[in-house]
Amino acid sequence: MKLAYWMYAGPAHIGTLRVASSFKNVHAIMHAPLGDDYFNVMRSMLERERDFTPVTASIVDRHVLARGSQEKVVENITRKDKEERPDLIILTPTCTSSILQEDLQNFVNRASMESKSDVILADVNHYRVNELQAADRTLEQIVRFYIEKAKQNNTSTVGSKNEVFEKAKGIEKTKKPSANIFGIFTLGFHHQHDCRELKRLLADLGISINEIIPEGCSVENLQNLPKAWFNIVPYREVGLMAAKYLEKEFSMPYITTTPMGLVDTAIFIREIQSILEKPDFFNKNFQFDYENYIDHQTRFVSQAAWFSRSIDCQNLTGKKAVVFGDATHASSITKILSREMGVRVCCAGTYCKHDADWFREQVENFCDEILITDDHTQVADMIARIEPSAIFGTQMERHIGKRLDIPCGVISAPVHIQNFPLGYRPFLGYEGANQIADLAYNSFTLGMEDHLLEIFGGHDTKEVITKTLSTESDLTWSSDSLVELSKIPGFVRGKIKRNTEKYAREKGLKEITIDVMFAAKEAVGA
Repeated sequence: MKLAYWMYAGPAHIGTLRVASSFKNVHAIMHAPLGDDYFNVMRSMLERERDFTPVTASIVDRHVLARGSQEKVVENITRKDKEERPDLIILTPTCTSSILQEDLQNFVNRASMESKSDVILADVNHYRVNELQAADRTLEQIVRFYIEKAKQNNTSTVGSKNEVFEKAKGIEKTKKPSANIFGIFTLGFHHQHDCRELKRLLADLGISINEIIPEGCSVENLQNLPKAWFNIVPYREVGLMAAKYLEKEFSMPYITTTPMGLVDTAIFIREIQSILEKPDFFNKNFQFDYENYIDHQTRFVSQAAWFSRSIDCQNLTGKKAVVFGDATHASSITKILSREMGVRVCCAGTYCKHDADWFREQVENFCDEILITDDHTQVADMIARIEPSAIFGTQMERHIGKRLDIPCGVISAPVHIQNFPLGYRPFLGYEGANQIADLAYNSFTLGMEDHLLEIFGGHDTKEVITKTLSTESDLTWSSDSLVELSKIPGFVRGKIKRNTEKYAREKGLKEITIDVMFAAKEAVGA
């Protein structure tokens, strides 16, 4: 736990609340002081949904501190049980309220006796995990709870009464190949669009959807998860723990390859093929030409492959880019830029420090250097040092890019409302490959474009910013040098400005004049 004015991944309770509020008819109660109860505002602002279940805050104030929280928490749980009639109520503390070291499990046990709804306590260490880790753990906890409940009640429709939930025994699979999709949930980056594209792709392959977890799913349907032939985890940040649990309990295979970009989408389809052609699943009545489908989609349906061979995309060859985001999106975008578009990725990074080993393994052959950090100032310094032609990152990298006059394409959460588009903008599948190609190409500014804007007037006529993220010095520019700097075409102005400031700093100068500019030019051999 640390104090920060910017965080890539929020505190643990936000992850728990995101999962809980994604389910249908599940109510979350947050045991927290005033100031921690901003989830409802954040979700209603960002997610363009007409209806969602708000989170209830059980406020910890001085009166609660004086007499304890048990009565108030239990009262809030039983009240919501009577008012909302949810299938599940999940109680979660926050980092702040966890300091009280209260026995919340005892509160839950007492409330369960007075409620018709199921009541559980989020099993998350709020001091050690972040938002994404907590979301993954909470989803697995809910899935496990209802699988175990079905075991005890013997009410599941899978298998006979004596063989209920035995590993790989008596499990009644769907007649047609089907899959569960894990990790689609509220406030996810383009999750709704990706889900639509995944469903379209699977439908093309003749595979039906058994359940989508947790977005829009009823917890009562979780007992049906073993009916699916396999599980799909498109984002490794959320859903991986639940998929591993189902593999352990029912020997259900799962796919973690993210179908982002043409190459990985083809790998994803071939992994599905390898599962469906196993002896346990092989069905003579279900045969599909996977290679022909991949070839047809790549050559004739998706435009990304054609675009990568066009003169427009060849103009990007060798251009420098920086990629930073969550592990899934940052690794996938790095590979797409490098092997599908010919862009040089100078640095690829992620803020998912808990997944650092996997990330390094994925990107080590596609970039010059790797950065694992959740400190945005380190990311800013890296970008200022490399001076890329474009950035692909989160909302924070977009802010950094604006300060350095470097264009940025947003490819990962955390993001602001403009990255919750109304139109169809998937990142997965063959349509996602088209969208990413457009985003990548439009994020780079070609030299002639900026030069024409300089001549005819445009966004580069703004006053030159004198301070950059690459320096904390108090250098000042004379009026004559600023006039001279403004004459330089916009696409190289930032680099020349930073080189000049670097030269002045090395020489111990406090003011940059025209003479200093020319001296700096000669020093770099320009």
